Amino acid sequence: MNNAQQMYALSLDECVTLIGAIGHERTVLMQGDIGNGKSSTLGEVGKLKPTHKRFYVDCTSLDLGDIMIPMIMEVDENSKFVRYVTNEELGLHTGEPVIIMIDEFGKANPSVKLALLRLILERKIGSYELHPESIVYATTNKGSEGVGDMLPPHARNRMSVVQVRKSTNMEWIEWGINNGIDPTILGWVKDNPQVFADFRDVKDPNENQYIYHPQAVGRTQFCTPRSFHKLSNIFSKREHLDEHTLTCAAIGTIGAAAALDLMAFVKLANQLPSAESIKTDPLNATVPNNASAICMVVYRTLASMDK
Repeated sequence: MNNAQQMYALSLDECVTLIGAIGHERTVLMQGDIGNGKSSTLGEVGKLKPTHKRFYVDCTSLDLGDIMIPMIMEVDENSKFVRYVTNEELGLHTGEPVIIMIDEFGKANPSVKLALLRLILERKIGSYELHPESIVYATTNKGSEGVGDMLPPHARNRMSVVQVRKSTNMEWIEWGINNGIDPTILGWVKDNPQVFADFRDVKDPNENQYIYHPQAVGRTQFCTPRSFHKLSNIFSKREHLDEHTLTCAAIGTIGAAAALDLMAFVKLANQLPSAESIKTDPLNATVPNNASAICMVVYRTLASMDK
């Protein structure tokens, strides 16, 4: 990626705004890092267009025959023709405004990429045409990540390709507070902003053992917004798990380096005042001295606060 692309990379929120503004006329291709939330933007775009039905197209699971199939139509016994029927997953059959997210477009089979190009550029497939207010956009990973995303120039030229920057730790914490992420994880992420570092800024992968790096041999698990969300689901059941089991699950979700550091942080979290003690006796509730512990109490309170 050149410096201009990196300088003008967009946040997820900025991508959603762009797609909501131009997605009915031009297809935006979001190109960004593993697990940063590209696929999750479908719900956010849907909030901008609440009357549009949403369709998620998973390109990794499709072959050409999954895009459309021929159906023999008969005018009379001497006159027949073929009409192509599209997959329900594409939403072209509704005749109503829809939002179509073409996910993992760069990993699609070559035949699938070719079959979707007319939809991407002209909003048509076969004899079907999208409602003019319909939104189409796509996602893919960076080619430099080495996970198999490849698009030929003629395909990229049909889209507006925008680079998606990684979320900062504070941006993700704000999202996490509003989406029920475990406050212990939020507190640890606040203290460790490097968990969302861009691998292109890390020449030696050993300098940051938390993140995905294409040169890190054997690093099969790593920190992303997606993996932290998964870990939060595990942490929500930690009263049923002993420390050994919880640590093993954490290693298998965010990697060993991050998991072991986080579990040391968990021991601090276990010393926090309970939410119930704050509610029932706020004037006498224990106030932590450690700054990280104070942040965890605040995050937990914000997440559970109603109007």
